[in-house]
Amino acid sequence: MKTHTRVVVIGGGVVGCSVLYHLTKLGWSDVMLIERSDLTSGSTWHAAGGFHTLNGDTNMAALQGYTIRLYRELEEITGMSCGLHHVGGITLADNQARFEMLKAERAKHRYMGLDTEILGPEEIHKLTEGMVNLEGIIGALYDPLDGHLDPSGTTHAYAKAARMGGAEIVLHNRVLETNPTPEGWEVVTEKGTVHCEHLVNAAGLWAREVGAMAGVYLPLLPMAHQYLVTDDIPEIMDILKSGREFPHVMDPGGESYLRQEGRGLCIGFYEKPCEPWSVDQTPWDFGHELLNEQFDKIEDSVNFAYRRFPVLERTGVKRVIHGPFTFAPDGNPLIGPVPGLRNYWSACAVMAGFSQGGGMGLSLAQWMIHGEVERDPRGFDVARFGNWTSPGYTVPKVIENYQMRFSVSYPNEERPAARPFRTTPMYEVFDKMNAVWGQQYGLEVVNYHALPGEPRYEEPTFRRSNAWEATRQEVMAVREGVGINELQNFGKYLVKGPNARAWLDRIMAGAIPKPGRLSLTPMLAHSGKIIGDFTVSCLSETEFQLTASYGAQGWHSRWFEQNPMDGVTVENISDSRSGFTIAGPKARELLARCTRSDVSAEAFRFMDVRKMTVGMANCIVQRVSYTADLGFEIFCDLHSVRHLWDVLNAKGADLGLRPFGMRAMMSLRLDKWFGSWGREFSPDYTPAETGLDRFIRWNKEADWIGKAAATAEKAAGPKRRLVSFVVDAADADVVAWEPIWLDGTVVGFCTSGGFSHWTGKSAAMGFLPADRVRDGLACEIEILGERRKATVHLAPLWDGDGARMRG
Repeated sequence: MKTHTRVVVIGGGVVGCSVLYHLTKLGWSDVMLIERSDLTSGSTWHAAGGFHTLNGDTNMAALQGYTIRLYRELEEITGMSCGLHHVGGITLADNQARFEMLKAERAKHRYMGLDTEILGPEEIHKLTEGMVNLEGIIGALYDPLDGHLDPSGTTHAYAKAARMGGAEIVLHNRVLETNPTPEGWEVVTEKGTVHCEHLVNAAGLWAREVGAMAGVYLPLLPMAHQYLVTDDIPEIMDILKSGREFPHVMDPGGESYLRQEGRGLCIGFYEKPCEPWSVDQTPWDFGHELLNEQFDKIEDSVNFAYRRFPVLERTGVKRVIHGPFTFAPDGNPLIGPVPGLRNYWSACAVMAGFSQGGGMGLSLAQWMIHGEVERDPRGFDVARFGNWTSPGYTVPKVIENYQMRFSVSYPNEERPAARPFRTTPMYEVFDKMNAVWGQQYGLEVVNYHALPGEPRYEEPTFRRSNAWEATRQEVMAVREGVGINELQNFGKYLVKGPNARAWLDRIMAGAIPKPGRLSLTPMLAHSGKIIGDFTVSCLSETEFQLTASYGAQGWHSRWFEQNPMDGVTVENISDSRSGFTIAGPKARELLARCTRSDVSAEAFRFMDVRKMTVGMANCIVQRVSYTADLGFEIFCDLHSVRHLWDVLNAKGADLGLRPFGMRAMMSLRLDKWFGSWGREFSPDYTPAETGLDRFIRWNKEADWIGKAAATAEKAAGPKRRLVSFVVDAADADVVAWEPIWLDGTVVGFCTSGGFSHWTGKSAAMGFLPADRVRDGLACEIEILGERRKATVHLAPLWDGDGARMRG
């Protein structure tokens, strides 16, 4: 075993071997994998081995498609068999909501290049040889890429391909310590010490324990999962004799998945009475063991399966596989650079290893070698969970996710486990005002305030919900008078020091404002893609406040850490500084009643920022608003928030002051076609594509990050452009990812949408080919499987000249 290497990967499961292979594929040969036992020990060896592309996150779905296509390449490279069976997969819908979800997923696949289709009951009957009881089944989604493989053979194929690329694999060598060094990491093992530049935690069931060696808490939990393998089944044997194979069948209503296994069937369950395993610590001596059979916890699921697949009731069980595998709180992998640690990488909680392992290995290798990922990684980025996560939070969220693995996922759904957890000083006040809560980055955020007599619960739906009227009234309150919304849902950073301006000029692509002013600016990766859209407020030449998405704190803070400058400190003050935004035609009058400072239009211009006293609180007030209306953002320290509320609430009573939530905010911003982080602005897009290039200061002297790529794109022109639409919708509006049709062909997709309550129009934003964009262009947007007429509408729906917002 060598003592020095560029990368050490800890863990020899399918994910660790995939990372190792992709590092060699992308050009790093001085890499090593260390495994405490044999390859596939832990979860990999007892996996059911199924693979599929269906995933609500389009980037995850694309990476799963990459994973599946990779297996043929591995076989060609190594000469080894992965045991591939591309039998196709059928996901059943036993109610209208699930069928609408499948139609929405099929719509996404149209522009992703995935060849899926919606099936009716007759087609399901034909593909499954009549072995599925279709009682109550409305339809299904069919994916020809789905199938299953040999978990052991596939993992060893990854390993052989990595060895062929120069990698070293050391087995039966448990890692005892990981210690940071100036050069990277010291990895102490049973067979000696290895020094490396990069350390990858791909330890699977032991990822928590390995993380703890570096002082890291990774929010994951092993769950005990059970599947059955049947005796030979005559109907399956007949299918085999005809040269065909039985397809995968996922029955979400029955919490089960079914596939052919030899001459029988394999069926697994995501049962409601599930069982966390080794909640506190995974034993080091666990490996190739299975857990005891527990038929009692899957009894209801088995009985349901017997009704859905009657052939099972006539068949004996050959063996029971009951073993643990790991979940993160939201069920997605934990991949990427761990915030706060230099060159420490996470590659764990990949519960669907044979659907996702290849894509996750590729993404991590790209991140390590190129500094960023080809596709937007936020859905699987380890930084999406902050340092506020704890085992007390992780356990109930993982259980909830497991139980709802096959549940319908609605775009407006708020799942209840481990909530409320993190709250602001306004939680009790708004809760007494019938707040209906959502959550962002673990923090409770008001979605809307239920009207008297209405339930304090938004019905999960793909269509317009019971929040409609309450949201409409909140929008009207802003546009006609003055509304108030807490500023807790901003990420906030304090940048200080003699080199603060120089640092901001390098890290931001836009203009850095003069004292007393603020600016809007994109933050770019070296590739020129968007990794943040910020408001920069200049409080003095040596002090700036940055605001951006609250949910992107982990992502943004890590980027700041990775790009330091002497003479600059960056402090995340997201949870220590809060306040309120007030917006509407009476917002200025309300602020004037609460401060002795001059807030007239002449003294306090649009995009000005001032330190002033509001009530008794020392505040930072800036004249800007995401509502596209006359508005002010008033920031104060957390201990002054309740006082600030009391002052504003009392002085605004006769002005009709009304709290509004994020549902109204998202409607209001559409009136001006303001983009939203994670929708219009993300690492999948560039400034020129999205229109953020209008905020770039092209001629500033600083060599800002992403300048070369952005300048090249500016010269060439973007191939697609973000545009806005008015949609002839029925009772369902655009959410995101709906395909855009032009001349009978899918040419783009939507990024977000909703209903503009002020203008009474269904609105959407999305990408079209740049050479097709023109105002008034007629096209169609597919919503829940139905193509609805839409018109490109480039001008704002309201306040087109900005007189209200700037006045």
